[in-house]
Amino acid sequence: MTTHHLQGSLFDQTDEVRLGPLDGLRRTRLGPGAWIDLLPGWLSGADALFERLAAEVPWRAERREMYERVVDVPRLLAFYGAGDALPHPLLAEARDALSAHYAEELGEPFTTAGLCHYRDGRDSVAWHGDRIGRGARQDTMVAILSVGAPRDLLLRPAGGGGETVRRPLGHGDLIVMGGSCQRTWEHCIPKSTRAAGPRISVQFRPHGVR
Repeated sequence: MTTHHLQGSLFDQTDEVRLGPLDGLRRTRLGPGAWIDLLPGWLSGADALFERLAAEVPWRAERREMYERVVDVPRLLAFYGAGDALPHPLLAEARDALSAHYAEELGEPFTTAGLCHYRDGRDSVAWHGDRIGRGARQDTMVAILSVGAPRDLLLRPAGGGGETVRRPLGHGDLIVMGGSCQRTWEHCIPKSTRAAGPRISVQFRPHGVR
């Protein structure tokens, strides 16, 4: 498998990988019961972490049936269940910090970590909500930490109507989708014809949410 190297970012010139405080999170209410929290640059040293994850995570390419044919999933994937050792100690620190910060509102810890490696602008994820398991019927949270080149995350009301919300994520940015967001909204990472470098997203979820 080819290893993709990230050109140093003008926004992240340190090799020290560390987290900042979470008190800078800013909430946007999307609609009744749905919201997102955003914290740009929560992680310093994001480019250094990207290089470690790109080189050391056991990435897998998947194929799925879609529209009566089997196609390549346009991104590389990895998944760490509850109790699995995460591929970098910073990710365990991030998961624990998020669990502590949202303990009262969420009522349970984040336990799993799913990783997606978008190698270039051709890699993407289609419109969806994380509705496998409890997310289909209960309010929950999904926290996403992004490292690497920025890519746009788009959100829209479920069913495709209403205004689309766009948030560029990269270089250590954090977004948390909460409340009814997974049931009442959809999100995607669209393909990009612009020059798009590689990006890795880390999705922290509570038990039973996929």
